[in-house]
Amino acid sequence: MPGYPGQTIEPAVRVERLTRVYDAGLNRVTALAGIDVGFDRGTFTAVMGPSGSGKSTLLQTAAGLDRPTSGRVIIGGTDLSGLSETHLTELRRTRVGFVFQAFNLIGALTVEENIVLPLRLAGLRPDRAWLTQVVERVGLTDRLHHRPAALSGGQQQRVAIARALATRPEVIFTDEPTGALDSRTAAEVLTLLRAVVDEHGLTVVMVTHDPIAASYADRVLVLADGTIVADLPQLGAARIAEHLASLDRRALR
Repeated sequence: MPGYPGQTIEPAVRVERLTRVYDAGLNRVTALAGIDVGFDRGTFTAVMGPSGSGKSTLLQTAAGLDRPTSGRVIIGGTDLSGLSETHLTELRRTRVGFVFQAFNLIGALTVEENIVLPLRLAGLRPDRAWLTQVVERVGLTDRLHHRPAALSGGQQQRVAIARALATRPEVIFTDEPTGALDSRTAAEVLTLLRAVVDEHGLTVVMVTHDPIAASYADRVLVLADGTIVADLPQLGAARIAEHLASLDRRALR
């Protein structure tokens, strides 16, 4: 998103020299090895890489779900390293949205109650005009009083997306959002995420292993062994698949 001449636009999310090391018995596993990357406002980025590459760890630390071993995560100008657990929780509830492969809906609540749950937890009053717009956009107007068990998988994921949008977050992090869906429903969910970026100027960061899912993004970030090995513009599903296959071949040598 362009600014005025001489104006610097702060990315929605920026990570600097980010490392995450886990103790696994007698071994130390480096999941992230000093990553520097920014995610601009109003963009859709797919994060890819082989199993164990660090892509989910990057998402979890960038979203404030996990503390890095070292380095910084900055969301909308706020350095997460300086936040207490209470303030970090408040930031996640109000400024960050989450959509995962498991829909994580509460079965005892209606669709509407699930959508407004982050606002209720944050002690905020829902903006009814915005929620009406969100519900219409995700196609759930006639399902608000249903419970999750009465919905299809695709409808449940739409509820999760609406819940992520409810607080008008600065960024939505999503981890394999179509992993549990059939191809047609997956395309509907990805089209919805694309529209969230194009129509509302939100920022989406999506971890995926699927080149077709990644083809909906503006940018493809590829990780291997905890580092960024490629930062690519949209290439299309076939080219993305070829690039990932070349990484796998190099790993086998």
